[in-house]
Amino acid sequence: MIDAGGLIVSPGLVDVHVHFRDPGFTAKEDISTGAASAVRGGYTSVVMMGNTDPRCDNPQTLEYMQKKAAEEPLHIYVTCNATVGMKGKELADIPGLVAAGAVGVTDDGLPITDHGILTQVFLKAASCGVPVSLHEEDPSLISDNGVNRGIASEHFGIGGSPAEAEYSLIRRDLEIADGTGVSVDIQHISTEEGVEAVRQARSKGLNVHAEATPHHFTLTDKAVISYGTMAKMNPPLRTEKDRMAVIRGLQDGTIDMIATDHAPHTSEEKSLPLTKAPSGIIGLETALGLGITELVKKGYLTMEQLLKLMTIGPSEVYHLDAGYIAEGGPADIVLIDPDMEWTVEDDFASKAHNTPFIGRKLTGKAVMTIAGGRVVYKTERFHGI
Repeated sequence: MIDAGGLIVSPGLVDVHVHFRDPGFTAKEDISTGAASAVRGGYTSVVMMGNTDPRCDNPQTLEYMQKKAAEEPLHIYVTCNATVGMKGKELADIPGLVAAGAVGVTDDGLPITDHGILTQVFLKAASCGVPVSLHEEDPSLISDNGVNRGIASEHFGIGGSPAEAEYSLIRRDLEIADGTGVSVDIQHISTEEGVEAVRQARSKGLNVHAEATPHHFTLTDKAVISYGTMAKMNPPLRTEKDRMAVIRGLQDGTIDMIATDHAPHTSEEKSLPLTKAPSGIIGLETALGLGITELVKKGYLTMEQLLKLMTIGPSEVYHLDAGYIAEGGPADIVLIDPDMEWTVEDDFASKAHNTPFIGRKLTGKAVMTIAGGRVVYKTERFHGI
């Protein structure tokens, strides 16, 4: 028996966009520490990206990731690369990888710029019934990525990434997708024009979905001036106008998933100069608190709307048996204290500490996570259970 008085009992959270850096970059994170970070944040199902070393464009790497994932207490899935080596020139064996258990395909971290190759990816993925996740940044328009072209890039005297780099590719790729039957996931959307492009495509009946990250609905490019490399990410933090457009997209269903893009890096890497440090921040342990604080408590979404974006919304896009509570269903549950006030401290279960949110006061927290019927995380409130 668990006394859940005063708490919200929700399906376990689902994140379809995480980087656990294993194999190849385990100084940043590994599947075990990534899993610990996930359950602490209330997640019971996550989908790993395939930009590993070696790339997850082959059955051997996929099997390695699956075997390590199976040792962890939550459900961990894998998306494989759409093209060989993430080079955008040759298709990976998408049917073979899906048959081996891949839940989607993506070259996340890099866009697929070749029109013909992307068309083939869409057709293959559609025939296999899996989504294609797209990282939408046109490199030909970017100088010094990770910082929005505007007040932040001017402050640092660098070129930066214009909004057009994102929305121009979104528009192009949605045109390519039309007629292929593919399910498209526009990852970590960040621009007003990009949100509108997805809105228009959905109104025309395209099977298109979009993710918003907590950092893109919380921060603007001014944060890079304050936090430096800790607020450097791809796509970059944009303007207040863009931030509010992302929130409106969450409100009207244009954006149907909240995903963290959990991107751990070492302290040494993030200590490099702005133009040399890698992009990305961790997010699994702060996402729920940011969602409640920034979206629910400020009146943009109801708690039910937020939880839909963090549970059944993403699980349906990726065809996961997750994100719901039902008799005979998966016993994946998170208990949430929606009024708990807490301060983000530098005590993450993740190996990494790269986030601008350390010291930020938030409201709302996962206090117990149950995955597969087992308690896999609990706070002191449940001492002895």
